Amino acid sequence: MERWAGKVAVVTGASSGIGAAVAKALVKKGLTVIGLARRKDRVLRLNAELSDCPGTLCARECDLSKEENILEAFRWIKDEWGGVDVLVNNAGVLRLSTLTDGSTDDWRQTLDVNVLAVCICVRECLKLMENRPFGHIINVCSVAGHRVPNLIPLFLNVYPASKHAVRAISDTLRLECTRDKRKIKVTNLSPGTVATEIVKDAENLSERLSAEDIAELGRHTVYLQPQDVADAVSYVLETPPHVEIRELIIEPLGALF
Repeated sequence: MERWAGKVAVVTGASSGIGAAVAKALVKKGLTVIGLARRKDRVLRLNAELSDCPGTLCARECDLSKEENILEAFRWIKDEWGGVDVLVNNAGVLRLSTLTDGSTDDWRQTLDVNVLAVCICVRECLKLMENRPFGHIINVCSVAGHRVPNLIPLFLNVYPASKHAVRAISDTLRLECTRDKRKIKVTNLSPGTVATEIVKDAENLSERLSAEDIAELGRHTVYLQPQDVADAVSYVLETPPHVEIRELIIEPLGALF
């Protein structure tokens, strides 16, 4: 990780869960981390825990569902730091419903954050990587981007489709970087179920499911921790300059979904 010390990393969804764990890990490795999140206060509290670390965490309020918020954030990053070396596209949402009776607004928000925001952040970040000797873009996807989990009952609606899109975006971006001879690695990182707020929100199912269904779901669900994903981010960043980990799937031992 020595070559990343003093470099600038952008982490989306940095206020909790995977994003917070990744931000902490990178600050401990000596990077300057810009944490983008709707809840800036949480990122600021996280920063207070890292005062003795070699790196720095900077908070920026940003609603990833709004393009102008993202553009303003990257203009600020350009003005303050001049460029970006690492992007971790982590922010994501999951709204429980089915394709049979789901809300169009919920589907739109899922696609806005899980797909369009990823594309916008990539585009704006590439502009700020132009003057960097090398870079790395890590898109936090999901095992749902490889297969549709057979949950009981199925309530994921467009979420798996959004994560399949992220995987395709990663592959397309890698081809573009190769074509343009950019020294930018692209990694698609797909964790299984992680014990984060998005999962806790998803588990508020009492109004939708029977007690039997909830119990059955609980019996078959095992979790990764956010730190496990942060460790995976550090691992792909630590690879030698000539090595690119294109796809990394990590799952909790014993996972069935």
